[in-house]
Amino acid sequence: MAITYEVSEGIATLTLNRPERLNAFNDALVNGALTSIAAARVDPAVKALVITGNGRGFCAGADLAGGLAPTGEGVNASMRDLFNPLILAIDDFPKPTVAAINGVAAGAGVGLALVCDIAVAARSASFVLTFGPQLGLVPDLGVTWFLPRAIGRARARALALLGDKLPAQTAADWGLVWTCVDDEQCMPTARALATRLGRGSAEAFFEIRRLMDKAETNDLATQLDAERETQVGLIVKPAFMEGVKNFLAKKAG
Repeated sequence: MAITYEVSEGIATLTLNRPERLNAFNDALVNGALTSIAAARVDPAVKALVITGNGRGFCAGADLAGGLAPTGEGVNASMRDLFNPLILAIDDFPKPTVAAINGVAAGAGVGLALVCDIAVAARSASFVLTFGPQLGLVPDLGVTWFLPRAIGRARARALALLGDKLPAQTAADWGLVWTCVDDEQCMPTARALATRLGRGSAEAFFEIRRLMDKAETNDLATQLDAERETQVGLIVKPAFMEGVKNFLAKKAG
């Protein structure tokens, strides 16, 4: 199977399972991922989602040697019907998401890593954008959207134009990922973060993500209005009521 999926202790784990191809995207992998994400979305037992890869790679991007249609029409259809919907499905996932980047993330695999709410990178992992310098293409799967926002215009452009490999520790130092950990701690750290996130309000976390996205283009007054409107909607939710109750009880104690 190109994807393995399991739910344990409130955490859904979606594993890209084409280790012989460094988990490169093909139709079977993307369709399997979309099916798993759809199942996790509606499963009340799932509180958070972890995405990782099997073997020594996280995701090597599109599988150019294994079936990606080498025509404009084929690429258009694959991106429109499969690859872009995958990124949008993760971005719109109503529960927290964590990427456990166990190895190299190349090309479109960088977009898969960056779309998650929090990214944990194994120390041996790396990021490389092969699109422009090696293939004469542009970064896709949201890389041109996520990368400059994460590390700034100068670094994003240099990575995309030069295609240099970015080590995991440097990625953490630059703010591309949340943290870099020893390889054997990558999944345990990702699961621990997912467990913490799963205890919180999924609604609030989703709105935090949306507000931060809007802040990239809103002026201050518009952003303040967006915060106010969101707060009005959340303050009547059970999560806030419970949070206040716990805060007051802790303060009284």
